Amino acid sequence: MPRTARHSSRTGFLHLIMRGISRQVLFEDRSDYQKYLAVLRRYAEETHIKICAYCLMENHVHLLIHDGQNQTSLFAKKVGVSYSIYFNKKHDRGGHLFQDRYLSEAVESEAYLFAAFRYILNNPAKAGICPASEYEWSSYRSFGENSGFVDSTPFLGRIRNKDELKLFVSAESRGMVFMEYQGKRTDDWAREQIRELLKIPYGTYLQQLPREERNASIRILKQAGLSIRQIERLTGIGRNIVQKA
Repeated sequence: MPRTARHSSRTGFLHLIMRGISRQVLFEDRSDYQKYLAVLRRYAEETHIKICAYCLMENHVHLLIHDGQNQTSLFAKKVGVSYSIYFNKKHDRGGHLFQDRYLSEAVESEAYLFAAFRYILNNPAKAGICPASEYEWSSYRSFGENSGFVDSTPFLGRIRNKDELKLFVSAESRGMVFMEYQGKRTDDWAREQIRELLKIPYGTYLQQLPREERNASIRILKQAGLSIRQIERLTGIGRNIVQKA
């Protein structure tokens, strides 16, 4: 079965998630985090990708990027291959390190851009690790600085300094649905997402909705992390419709 083509972003902004296979830990120690950032910087510069925000969690990575030259796939491949070679050699392991392809979501509005920015930086707090401002392996601390490889320019009009950043990141994102890293996306988890996100009792209910409302609901489910096969299976809606929604 051929893979579905990725949707490009009209604005150039994308939210990416790269995750370890079978919840594989990606970073064992400080040097691993540092190596990943070095790899990220190298290939961002090489492919002319701008890193607007990042957060390195133990078994997955969030990136907010701007791609003006359609280089995201090449960038992600180079980062994944380079870091996998390093990690496998250092930790004496073999096989794949990252699970499948990276996840991506187009960021098509300013509201979504700022909400995604907040969501990514707030991952450590959401995971119960520490406040966003104290987490070492995100772009929070480099916000507004010219010395790093992170481009804070898109946010500087509304967030002028670290004090304003702290207030902004700690506020809740309302009305936005983001890709979420889930260790194991079971059908039970998917059914719960359908009920909570769409406020409907079961997936096949989508068949009763008008086309535009149905397609909007499918997009919400895909953004939340349900696979195309799960949506097809739990809603009874054909694969082609789910892919094109």
